[in-house]
Amino acid sequence: MPGAVQQISLAEKAYHAIRDLIVSLELAPGAVIDERELMERLGIGRTPVREALRRLAHEGLVEVYPRRGMFVTGVDVRELARLSEVRVVLEPEAARLAAERATQSDRAAIGELLVELAAGGRDDRELMELDERIHSAVYRAAHNDLLAATLSQYYVLALRIWSMALEQTHDLEEAVDAHRALLEAIRDGDGDRAAETMRAHVQNFEQAMRRVLLTV
Repeated sequence: MPGAVQQISLAEKAYHAIRDLIVSLELAPGAVIDERELMERLGIGRTPVREALRRLAHEGLVEVYPRRGMFVTGVDVRELARLSEVRVVLEPEAARLAAERATQSDRAAIGELLVELAAGGRDDRELMELDERIHSAVYRAAHNDLLAATLSQYYVLALRIWSMALEQTHDLEEAVDAHRALLEAIRDGDGDRAAETMRAHVQNFEQAMRRVLLTV
């Protein structure tokens, strides 16, 4: 049993490490995935790396072609549209549920995020990391594991698109700061306001990314 637990832990570690390489574009869209190179780079064995790659393939970040190998999934405007169609339905519902179901602990975490938002002084990567933590806090506060798992998967795909547009996006801090109204609505238990704020955020994200992707 301890060996199995360690294997799961290593697979989780490998998953997050490889996911971050893909999202940050260090492993670019279309790049060949060299399993042995990843093993050496991460200092993790073959089995957990393969498990991580299978999970990433299931989530749409890796493509597997028999006899050809594994590749980082490509990105295009059509993917952004499909992604937004799903997120604009599910994200507002998660925000509504979060406002209705947030526990005292959830509200304390949201309060800490509001303090972070007010602090400012972050670079682009730090802002993206904060954005991810904000969305994760909303998903947790919704207290629906299936919804949280689904949205986390789609959020990662959106995050990679954001990374692609980073050099051409100049209003990043403003975009992240827009979460202030969302977090305040959840903190205040206002489900309708939380849902509408999240819906506007997802729609604005798609419009901003579309403008960038169509000009690069």
